[in-house]
Amino acid sequence: QVQLVESGGGLVQAGGSLRLSCAASGRTFSSYGMAWFRQAPGKEREFVAAVTWGRGSTYYADSVKGRFTISGDNVKNTVYLQMNSLKPEDTAVYYCAGAQFRSTYYLRSSYDVWGQGTQVTVSS
Repeated sequence: QVQLVESGGGLVQAGGSLRLSCAASGRTFSSYGMAWFRQAPGKEREFVAAVTWGRGSTYYADSVKGRFTISGDNVKNTVYLQMNSLKPEDTAVYYCAGAQFRSTYYLRSSYDVWGQGTQVTVSS
């Protein structure tokens, strides 16, 4: 069984930075790509950023474009999310996800494996 484990969440002031990490463990997991989603209290889980390993393509939600950067290592199935210029509206639980097959990057249903999430809180 594959597990994704996130780390790096915490409390930060508005304008600050955090770096989230996600690593796969367990049986060998060959992914087409990996992504970050987030879920704020009372809201739906939403797409944040994704990376596909084949061409190294990256995708971002409009709300984080220019502030967040996704990167990773496809051999290790490790993905990072560098978050800069954080805003209070970025407060959420952030989830890492992996997709085994080519799919629509911004859809939750495209991802086969999910982490447990890490809390990010941005104070004003």
